[in-house]
Amino acid sequence: MKNIIQHSNLTTLTVALFLTLSQAVVAQTESADVEIRPLFLNHEMMTVRIEAPLTTLMRKRPEDEYLDGSFSYTDSAGQEVKLDLKLRTRGRFRRQKSTCNFTPIRLNFGKKQVAGTEFAGQDKLKLVTHCQTRKKRFDQLVLREYLAYRILQTLTNKSFGARLMQITYVNTEKDGDSYTKYGFVIEDNDDIGVRLGLTEAETRGIKSRELDAQQANLVSVYEYLIANTDFSLILGPPDDNCCHNAVLFSNGGAPYTPIPYDFDFSGLVNAPYADPNPILKIRSVTQRLYRGRCINNEFLEGTFAYFLDKESDIRGLVTELEALDDKNRKSITKFLDAFFKDISDPKAKQRKFVKKCG
Repeated sequence: MKNIIQHSNLTTLTVALFLTLSQAVVAQTESADVEIRPLFLNHEMMTVRIEAPLTTLMRKRPEDEYLDGSFSYTDSAGQEVKLDLKLRTRGRFRRQKSTCNFTPIRLNFGKKQVAGTEFAGQDKLKLVTHCQTRKKRFDQLVLREYLAYRILQTLTNKSFGARLMQITYVNTEKDGDSYTKYGFVIEDNDDIGVRLGLTEAETRGIKSRELDAQQANLVSVYEYLIANTDFSLILGPPDDNCCHNAVLFSNGGAPYTPIPYDFDFSGLVNAPYADPNPILKIRSVTQRLYRGRCINNEFLEGTFAYFLDKESDIRGLVTELEALDDKNRKSITKFLDAFFKDISDPKAKQRKFVKKCG
């Protein structure tokens, strides 16, 4: 039987404990003597230029072979920095030509060359791109997915760093063929491990009880916030390690810390190619469905309180992202309104969370 949240002194204590523990984890990480790469310490949008044989890259879409290019950007002192670059395509669904005419990219830098730059310590980075070059709507979708990463960063340090870029792509195979689009790079798994003092787990799957219960509950409510159902915290795809659109970190075994990524199938992004899994029986990706585990329901009230405590910070991200147009800013604000209404209403919490847990 699903746990029923009781509004009692015990719940009040749970809320207070959740907030205290969350603040302690952040403080501990910020004070720890760990190496944090400079690229993700700054949230200012970077102005970038990528020169590469884009025709070949997008026609052949190599998974293993890297093509030669260059990467330049303007640093904080206003100086142009130019780096050698190797790049290839990456991903699964968005790498298909039927989905995107411009696929996500893997950037490969030389470690010695980036020393002393904002990319110091970086080697291989995932670049999230615009999917469709001639459709302006997709630029805004990149920004919406970037927001998904930034919202999770605001909630917990156990998240992927993301750095927004305005990128001018120059096709070296066609003189004068260039266009400027938004994109963002994502923190490398190994860097997260160093930052958190954990190791990426290699396992086909785990049991729900083996997860860090508090982090798992936070992630589950976060996925509800962005209306994402395209994930699993305990099982990976048939040909890969756990998990689906999430990475597990640990100290060599349970408890495992889940960190999600890849949010283009979320309702917050609402990409035109995104459809919900028919098994879930929801009409569209914008329809929220809680996929948290019932064994973690004891943390729900504390998680709700924590999200409400962070509400102004989350809304601030939407306000401060200047590249968002008015239409998207308004729709995102309305989308957030519905979430915060749900977690503030006792009846909605019972109906949409407690009774929907698995």
